[in-house]
Amino acid sequence: MTDSPRRRVRVRAPELTGKGGWINTGDQDLGLSRLRGRIVVVDFWTFCCVNCLHVLDELRELEEKHADTVVVIGVHSPKFAHETEHAAVVDAVERYGVAHPVLDDPELATWKQYAVRAWPTLVVIDPEGYVVAQHAGEGHVHAIESLVTELEAEHAAKGTLRRGDGPYVAPEPRPTTLRFPGKALVLPSGNFLVSDTTRHRLVELAADGESVVRRIGSGTRGFTDGPAPSAAFSEPQGLALLDEGAVVVADTVNHALRRLDLASGEVTTLAGTGRPWRRGSPTSGPAREIDLSSPWDVALFGGRVWIAMAGVHQLWAYDPRARTVAVTAGTTNEGLVDGPAAEAWFAQPSGLAATADRLWLADSETSSLRWVDLDGGVHTAVGTGLFDFGHRDGAAEQALLQHPLGVTALPDGSVAVSDTYNHALRRFDPATGEVTTLATDLREPSDAVLAGEDIVVVESARHRLTRLRLPEEAVKVASSARRTRRAATDVAPGGLELDVIFQVPAGQRPDTRYGPSTRLLVSATPPELLRAGAGAGTGLSRRLEFDPGVGEGVLHVSATAASCDDGDSAAYPACRVHQQEWGLPVRLADGGADRLPLVLAGMDDQTP
Repeated sequence: MTDSPRRRVRVRAPELTGKGGWINTGDQDLGLSRLRGRIVVVDFWTFCCVNCLHVLDELRELEEKHADTVVVIGVHSPKFAHETEHAAVVDAVERYGVAHPVLDDPELATWKQYAVRAWPTLVVIDPEGYVVAQHAGEGHVHAIESLVTELEAEHAAKGTLRRGDGPYVAPEPRPTTLRFPGKALVLPSGNFLVSDTTRHRLVELAADGESVVRRIGSGTRGFTDGPAPSAAFSEPQGLALLDEGAVVVADTVNHALRRLDLASGEVTTLAGTGRPWRRGSPTSGPAREIDLSSPWDVALFGGRVWIAMAGVHQLWAYDPRARTVAVTAGTTNEGLVDGPAAEAWFAQPSGLAATADRLWLADSETSSLRWVDLDGGVHTAVGTGLFDFGHRDGAAEQALLQHPLGVTALPDGSVAVSDTYNHALRRFDPATGEVTTLATDLREPSDAVLAGEDIVVVESARHRLTRLRLPEEAVKVASSARRTRRAATDVAPGGLELDVIFQVPAGQRPDTRYGPSTRLLVSATPPELLRAGAGAGTGLSRRLEFDPGVGEGVLHVSATAASCDDGDSAAYPACRVHQQEWGLPVRLADGGADRLPLVLAGMDDQTP
């Protein structure tokens, strides 16, 4: 006997609209009427966001398993100014292997219609055009698949389910030597090793930066050790010499570190399990037994391989002698906080460069250049936080970058910054505290390496290495300063009730094996914004009180909920952690909201 479907809250789904138009549809416009009869999963994402990239990977299996009933629609909703450019969105769709239709929504029209508050957010629409679930953050695809299975059975019985091919039309492949390369390394031979990221392989180029010497990897996404032709990577990024005969590779989407033997071309795994790290997982131990999370770059510093662990906003390190990994800095909270390593906050660290006494890092989501000293202290040279960015030279305390992905130590003690979304190469001089621009018109530079008196830039979106002579004088550029496009939420001056909505997925129960199954952490920038309500607790609802004298700021909310498979047969149940972080600009205003609902999973039953 089959249980009847659970009663669900249903809301008519707003239309999908975006000024940028559709991608991956063969130039056809899509609307919800054309999708009627299918189960639609709407993925609100932006290509700067590593958590959004995690969700793209999580969705691949769902798309394949339910290809005849489910249509995934990406709605690209930009954070940075560069992400409003249609060509950049088209590039990102190819770069990250997005195999479903994408709506380019540069003005956040659909984002606002669906009342989305965070990247990534997934919305499920049933075959009759009603929203039946919403999930913020990553780690929810198992719950969505359970719901999809229910909806398939329910609407097949009602006669409202339509099976068949989806509207996805693959783009034509383009013949280039590299495709969206990520990072580069000068080898002892003088050749360049490049991570050919979108093609899931490494390419060795001759000293001219163009002629192919060899390719390492099959070119097919996978996680396989072995000789160069059969080894497999998944969107590799950072590269560093482990010794004269070996390179360590940040195999980003495999959540692993790999080792390339330069003489034989053999690829082996140094660290990682292939699974992404989740809250509650071990943070140190034997390297092959510990989960990592989107390692984006690597650098040898103090005898260890430091890792820019973009997926959890931390720095880790691999000890090649002990063959262990451990967290070295960061709390997993996303933001810009300096201080002792264990208390610092990062936001998607993506580029590393080591000198004798400093580890420089490009902290991409805060558009900042930062460094770690020999004692583990974390400092910021350029940048102010998650929401301010631009292109402005001058004194470091007022200079601006836009989502930099790479940093390079220069011989004179200064550093070059691959200022990715400004299409520029910038320079910071610690001796003077000044920021200048070295070169412009570089299409999404993601890394740079020194080669004699030249600097060779990875122009990711032009699919090439570009050689530049290090200029003696800076380039003058028009200054610009911007803030993230999301409007601030007006909130009542006296305070509000914060409600994080979490409904345990069907077939699961709260995981209380180690105590309460939920955790809520709240803070603010500036900290003085909150008079009461800051800190950690186990309940998902909390009263927040504001200081009227501050007026505006950013609320940082981090929510975690754990659940396990239910039922008598689940002797060893699979357990999962649902988590999301929100950075919410707020402004105190008379008549502002006195309740702030944030959906982690489910539907807000208090929504009008």
